[in-house]
Amino acid sequence: MGKTLLSIIIVVLFGVVAGLPLIHKGLPPTHDGEYHIVRFFLFNEAFNDGNIYPRWAAHLNNGFGVPLFTFVYPLPNYIAVFFHSFGISFMDSFKLEMFVAILSGAIFFYLWAKEFWGRLGGVVSSVFYTFSPYHFVDIYIRGSVGEVWALAFFPAFLWIYTKFVATRKKRFSIFSSIFLALIIFSHNILALMFFFFALSYASLLIYKEKNKKYLILNTLYLILLGLGLSAIFWLPAIYEAKFVTGLQIFDVSAHFPDLYQLLIPSWGSGFSGAGLQNQLSPQIGIANLIAISISLIVIFFQIKKKDKKYFHTIFFMAWFIFVLFLMLSISFFVWQTIPVMKYFQFPWRLLSIEVLFASFLAGSIFSLGIHKWIKIFSAILLISLTFILGIGYAKPAYYHYRDDDYYINRSNFIDGTNSPGNVFNTIYLNSIPEKEEKKVVFTKGKGETIAIEEKSNFYRFKIDTRENSEILINIAYFPGWEADIDGNKIPIEIDDGRISVSIPDGKYELNVIFKDTFIRKFAIFISTLCFFMTLILFIKNKFARI
Repeated sequence: MGKTLLSIIIVVLFGVVAGLPLIHKGLPPTHDGEYHIVRFFLFNEAFNDGNIYPRWAAHLNNGFGVPLFTFVYPLPNYIAVFFHSFGISFMDSFKLEMFVAILSGAIFFYLWAKEFWGRLGGVVSSVFYTFSPYHFVDIYIRGSVGEVWALAFFPAFLWIYTKFVATRKKRFSIFSSIFLALIIFSHNILALMFFFFALSYASLLIYKEKNKKYLILNTLYLILLGLGLSAIFWLPAIYEAKFVTGLQIFDVSAHFPDLYQLLIPSWGSGFSGAGLQNQLSPQIGIANLIAISISLIVIFFQIKKKDKKYFHTIFFMAWFIFVLFLMLSISFFVWQTIPVMKYFQFPWRLLSIEVLFASFLAGSIFSLGIHKWIKIFSAILLISLTFILGIGYAKPAYYHYRDDDYYINRSNFIDGTNSPGNVFNTIYLNSIPEKEEKKVVFTKGKGETIAIEEKSNFYRFKIDTRENSEILINIAYFPGWEADIDGNKIPIEIDDGRISVSIPDGKYELNVIFKDTFIRKFAIFISTLCFFMTLILFIKNKFARI
């Protein structure tokens, strides 16, 4: 236990060094960071309005609102709400989240790799993972907090599932479901990408075990449970994607990196496909390429034994080569043939799992029967190497010295739809409408309106009209919006992408509320059911061990 704790302390220290620039005052200028700060603010507002699972962002779209949170991974938003409840700004919450995710990933990777390569191999693999250039791209260039969380939970799932296969203990199966759900909540695109690998990984572990039927059935159960826990997010997002535009705006063919870009070190803060100057760096990393070379040597020495570790090394090497192929333009026919791959958006995004393979293989040298002191020397050498090669990327170009108000109150941040080019919107609106001074206007008849209450998903007005009238409510229509007068539901019409209702003459209280559709209610039911199933399984498992 003492040696394991020491190993964890070492990988945490390296994680602290990797994330130390995030503790600096100010905000690193990243591609997505400012989007996230606005999302945190809007999500927090909706959550405080009583929405346990927010789906609507009221301030965006020039005040007409947009169903942003139906389609955006929720975990970073919930964590930001938690941090903000302690008085931490949304800007600092963004940085703190990534810092915690870095440390979490370092620990989980060590625990996973240790199962195969021992403590020294686990430490080496973890440091390689933490200092992989693409990890730093996500943190300091792209600012993709959801991807950083996903990179933390990948090894968590692999570790806990490996423990389940090795021990057959139910509690590890339950935790596998939870980590699978957390990956989906962290970043849906990376979750889909990781899922295919995870299935093959599970197949590899099960293939070498006895009582395969038990493992296969329980693996199926834990996958279904993980999908069920996260259904509240992914099920409505898939079904209701037909009601929005702008979810798929990237041309995959324009984002294939060249082989030299993957192999030769480079660094830039630009965007993918932006030309040769100042573009995004899609490098695998020299240290990770060295790790691959090491694993080839290991395979050579293991070829006679052909034990489990040999097959594991071969398996990860094969995946590394396959993913390398998928990142190159020669694989374009594969992207065209398999429709689901278009959701990955950028072929270089596969670096998220490519660095996982390479970092895992970095520890494979410790599976060889070499002297203890040679192992220690090798560990020091490899850790020093990846640290020296990677530390130069662990920093932002500079810092913006701003506060939350800078983003919350500026039109260019709060009036769009929080998407690249502001192309995301409902299908009922052709573009972002012009701002309107009043939330409610008469399009037929006349009268008076007084706003009584306005929340992110609920509006209450007093209406006084002396004739049958039609009222236009300046809210973007999306399935789920309903209206009632004095508690009696009234039909909604769509007028130029907005909500329109007919009001008879008289004095009324008009309520407009965003409710859950059938698919959302069904998803909530599934996730709630799976949550209580998980709770019951925990309790049952606990008492079974007493």
